[in-house]
Amino acid sequence: MSLVHRASVALLSTALAVSLAAGAPPAGAATAASPSSPAGHAATWESHQFTGGLVHSPSSGLADYGLTADTVFALQAIGGHKSEARTARNALAAHVDSYITGDAFGDPGSAYAGSTAKLLVLAQRTGGDPTDFGGVDLVKRLNSLVAKTGPAKGRIVDKSQFGDFANTLGQILAVRGLDAAKSARAGAARKFLLEQQCRQGYFRLSFSKIKATHQGCTRKSPADPDATSYAVIQLWKTSKGNATLRGALERAVAWLAAQQRKNGSFVGGTSTAMPNTNSTGLAAWALGLSGDCHAARSAATWVAGLQLGAQAAGSTLAGERGAIAYDKAGLKAGRQDGMTDATRDQWRRATSQAAPGLLFRHGC
Repeated sequence: MSLVHRASVALLSTALAVSLAAGAPPAGAATAASPSSPAGHAATWESHQFTGGLVHSPSSGLADYGLTADTVFALQAIGGHKSEARTARNALAAHVDSYITGDAFGDPGSAYAGSTAKLLVLAQRTGGDPTDFGGVDLVKRLNSLVAKTGPAKGRIVDKSQFGDFANTLGQILAVRGLDAAKSARAGAARKFLLEQQCRQGYFRLSFSKIKATHQGCTRKSPADPDATSYAVIQLWKTSKGNATLRGALERAVAWLAAQQRKNGSFVGGTSTAMPNTNSTGLAAWALGLSGDCHAARSAATWVAGLQLGAQAAGSTLAGERGAIAYDKAGLKAGRQDGMTDATRDQWRRATSQAAPGLLFRHGC
């Protein structure tokens, strides 16, 4: 299942995607990828998905704030399209409460930690004011959603009548955002995140219940490749100088590399048993940032095989060059029926997560 799909929708918003702002171009690369490169074509296609600075659901017409943020993150990683990213930032600032609270969905007084963390990172990375983003102090708001005491100290927690949907993806972003803000809660948030890493090196996705006495990974905690990749993507650069965090991320990279299939692909978590570009693209991104160039190149090559090239006039996919299909079935359906209202959302999510991995198509 898509990292973004699991993490960017209203009550379940916690992360994603991706992403997803965050990685730098390969070492020695230009500031921005060439527009004619696979990553450059993907970024151009993504920049055309905005309407008024936001990505909207093709079927419902509603703004998808989480996917908008993930698209900005991907554009930042690839480079270029600064005006589109700035417009999207301003649009998100104008709808900040709609994204980080559930007021519009009959959940008054609610606050969603993952969405808040994601928006905090976006504000920091795009030149916004995180202490006054659309009139909201995102640092203060996120600080208020970090558990202060007990076994769950440092854990982000949703405030909602519908329950607590916070998970590791949002925690990763909270660590990044609070650390950049020099928050007093950053250390506790980081410590709690590292408790979600299992001894094999992977990170689990779901937390224990907030009142549980044991808050860390257990022998029954399933591996989540997307969360593991995401931790590396978001925190590798900032882990320099922090031996504990860097060591944890190095173990995550080693575990990721061991999961790669011979054809370069990766599967997702327990609900995604088949290879897909979301998981493979995130892994390529993480492996490339950490310097595992051969594995990153192999993963990026697999993703590139599911990217649309130039399309002939009259083709069902004319005008969609650069988009990345989620999997082989999605590519086949697109060639047959084009991108419909029912399928375009999947293409958008796959591309926003997979596109930065294409930066490593030719190594680090």
